[in-house]
Amino acid sequence: MSSPDIPQIRLYQNWLRDARGLSFDSYDALWRWSTTDLDAFWQSIWDYFDLQSPTPHSAVLGKRQMPGAEWFPGAQVNYAQHILSHAGKAHAAGLPALVSHNEKSLAADLAPQELSWPELKRQVASLALHLKAQGVEPGDRVAAYLPNIPETIVAFMAVASIGGVWSVCAPDMGTNSVLDRFRQIEPKVLIACDGVTYGGRDMDRTAVVAELRAALPSVQHVIVHYNLGTVGVVAGSTRFTDATASSNAQTQAFEPMWLPFDHPLWIVYSSGTTGLPKPIVHGHGGVMIVALALLRLNNDVAPSAAGKGTPERFFWYSSTGWIMWNVQAGALLNGTTTCIFDGNPAGSNKDQPDWTTLWRFAAGTGVTFFGAGAAFYANCMKAGVDLSACGNLSKTRTLGATGSPLSPEAQSWGTEEFRKLHIEIWWCNISGGTDFAGAFISGNRELPVVPGEMQCRVLGCAVEAWNEKGEAVIDEVGELVCVQPLPSMPLHFWGDQGNQRYLSSYFDMYPGVWRHGDWLKITPQGSCIIYGRSDATINRYGLRMGTSELYSAIEALPEVLDSMVVDLEFLGRESYMPLFVVLRPGMALDDAMKTKLNNAVKTALSPRFVPNEIFAVPEIPRTLSGKKQELPIKKLLLGESIEKVINRDAMANPGSLDWYVDFAKLRAAQG
Repeated sequence: MSSPDIPQIRLYQNWLRDARGLSFDSYDALWRWSTTDLDAFWQSIWDYFDLQSPTPHSAVLGKRQMPGAEWFPGAQVNYAQHILSHAGKAHAAGLPALVSHNEKSLAADLAPQELSWPELKRQVASLALHLKAQGVEPGDRVAAYLPNIPETIVAFMAVASIGGVWSVCAPDMGTNSVLDRFRQIEPKVLIACDGVTYGGRDMDRTAVVAELRAALPSVQHVIVHYNLGTVGVVAGSTRFTDATASSNAQTQAFEPMWLPFDHPLWIVYSSGTTGLPKPIVHGHGGVMIVALALLRLNNDVAPSAAGKGTPERFFWYSSTGWIMWNVQAGALLNGTTTCIFDGNPAGSNKDQPDWTTLWRFAAGTGVTFFGAGAAFYANCMKAGVDLSACGNLSKTRTLGATGSPLSPEAQSWGTEEFRKLHIEIWWCNISGGTDFAGAFISGNRELPVVPGEMQCRVLGCAVEAWNEKGEAVIDEVGELVCVQPLPSMPLHFWGDQGNQRYLSSYFDMYPGVWRHGDWLKITPQGSCIIYGRSDATINRYGLRMGTSELYSAIEALPEVLDSMVVDLEFLGRESYMPLFVVLRPGMALDDAMKTKLNNAVKTALSPRFVPNEIFAVPEIPRTLSGKKQELPIKKLLLGESIEKVINRDAMANPGSLDWYVDFAKLRAAQG
């Protein structure tokens, strides 16, 4: 096993015993303490991770309410300052801060780029001084239109270090979608790139940058990173390389600014399927303390300079448009080397997907914790990826999955592939959200691993499953709720008068209790199963079911690459439930195939959930974070216009909608 042999959560429990006189005979007992004695638990996290403040806090939890809890009043922190506090020790151990590849460099078999801790600190300081010279003050918004590259993390840390408020959109997002976000927050500075490479194609974005600039009158300064090496220069802008060119002598005196615990850190956005995206504001201290606890204790991510085993290298494949980018950056809070890949996880040939790409990246960079969306593992399984042919993966000890429920089949595939390499892999499957920049459900290296389940509720997260009466239930599917405040819950939505959107988003069903919008079952053993979004539920003949159960049955078939189901309920009429499937090339949706699909549903679920009709489709529409767009398609097929139900620019594959629009028109014509 690489990294320290003792799980990080065990080291924490040993510390609790020695420093606090607290011992727990089970994880459940530890979790219950962490969610009932909030003051003692979060103070222990502050102390265990040696958080610094030049002023003392008067309490752990001041206002004890939800929303509106006040955490660590009086304390001053800075997200970037805590990251840079690791620079000396990690550098002394010869460990880099960032290790990166992009699609081109990996395809060319070049060595990965490394950014040392001192160089990270110098670039952050240089850019921070440049931004201050341009008039950026605490609370000013800095918008970024950048891909998943080291420069983006440098820019984020520079903004955070001087109290600016960061907000990023991925360059694969369309102009209108980006403007829907950035117009709401009125940024003072725009940091952009000239373009990106994805799927073997260079995509120039200089015209988009010009459009953004013209449409954002609040922008007073533009910085451009020439990611593609474009010859032409964006007029009136500063080169990123110039803004980060200050010497050590010029930057050595720079220190991040101390800020109130709840000072805004960043603005992230809801998926924005309808209406304007919700601009969610999180604070420095809340995000920092929750990220440290989650990554170190439940996800077992060690500091790279822990001194035992193979130094930790954390990787989670993401674009900058997904909250997992923020998690990836957050690993630096832990003093952990972060590994970054920018490009298509299926390689540069669109017609011949290569699902070994990320595995080869992991082998070449020595990744110890490998994370990706659940759909990635399913694609690898379907493609028959042989990990033994992907390079030396001997340092990898953990696989992480999120974005959607991971099927037992995909998890078993990964376990068996690593067993062939003589590695007993640990699966750390998590479920959380952009909404609170964290996870409610995650892992514990000391607990049993059951395919299809997540091991436990996260420390400090008072998560329950509630039935229709608002009662907590065990071994029953219910609404996922959080009944106690969490430091990383949103401070507010930007520009949300009277917190109206914030309250309606999470507290409309149960006032004072966070309703997350997922179906959850907590087993008697304490493990958890997510059954999909509670607003995309199937309700057939009085029986409710999350869509993920049906997907598990359908997508286990080798002929099926992807699927989606919607339950259409009509007033005064029986519900109609179509199933849409993407079949493997060469497969036809004939009667035999339909029978096979129906039988799979009957066997795994019940004859009640057999679809009314089955349709072969080119693609399943997905959000930028990979989630199936069930609810928008349901609304479309119930008669709403496509413009009202979905924002194409917020989708990973907007072209997929054309088939469903035509299908909706055909159904409407048939009455």
